[in-house]
Amino acid sequence: MKRPGTWRAWLRGGLLLTSVGAVGGTIATQGGCASSPDTAARAGMPLSPTPLYGKFVWHDLVTDNPAAAKRFYRDLFGWEFVDVRGGRRPYSLIRAQGRWIGGIVHPANAAEKREGALWLGYLSVPDVDRAVTEVSARGGKTLDGPIDVRNIGRAAVVADPQGAAVGFVRSRPGDPADTGVPEENQFLWMEYLAQDPVAATGFYKELLGYAVRERPLGGGPHYVLAQGPHPRAGVLANPVKGARPNWLTYVRVKDPAALANRAQALGGRVLMAPRPDARGGSLALIADPSGAVLALQRYPFEPSKSAAAP
Repeated sequence: MKRPGTWRAWLRGGLLLTSVGAVGGTIATQGGCASSPDTAARAGMPLSPTPLYGKFVWHDLVTDNPAAAKRFYRDLFGWEFVDVRGGRRPYSLIRAQGRWIGGIVHPANAAEKREGALWLGYLSVPDVDRAVTEVSARGGKTLDGPIDVRNIGRAAVVADPQGAAVGFVRSRPGDPADTGVPEENQFLWMEYLAQDPVAATGFYKELLGYAVRERPLGGGPHYVLAQGPHPRAGVLANPVKGARPNWLTYVRVKDPAALANRAQALGGRVLMAPRPDARGGSLALIADPSGAVLALQRYPFEPSKSAAAP
């Protein structure tokens, strides 16, 4: 894979992702991870007393081989899995360090399988139906829903105006509280690799009322979408010509080089090993055995530094 010199500036602030397919039909579980604030807290998921619109509150892995995915992520991160029955299709919850953080779901049909495996993030929104309508009005499309999910609320999956898949959810029990920097092997950050970062930033700002901060990293704009004092996601241009826009999911790790090597030994692929010009070697990009892509990020980036957000 060629790495033009202009990539270096982009890598200082984010990741390059050459292709991840958008996939629909990913709303699978009917039980979910919590049916009330009390049970959520007991399950290691403290809930915010107020909605946190604009926060990524859940992550689903869509894969046609859930059994292999469980083996891979159990050995890589030490994740635990609990199968949920009674939904529209088989679903497994993911638990890391005692906290529910996401799920694994099988594609619903052959069309979804052709799109490939994908990590899908869900944004908390005040009105799922309105968000879906706004996406459609701006040139996006609905991939699944909106539907009511028992014990959870209302949810949908869309392809946004640039084609990136993203989920919307309005949680009845509440959104996971902001409790500081996630622990090791938990989800850390989301970054949008856009065809047009200015347009993408404007769309999500209008949709969810983000405050936008620009980070001057060289080589092009890099935006941070913030909700009050909390950064929620980044947006930058994908410099790979013809690459499909995508949301990229980050996991906080202690040693990205060691984890990337471990991922390869477990049957995954290293798409980008840690490099000095990519956040000082604190970053790696991998694909699991089914092709789903994750960023492995040491945070804080430098051992001597500490910060409250990526």
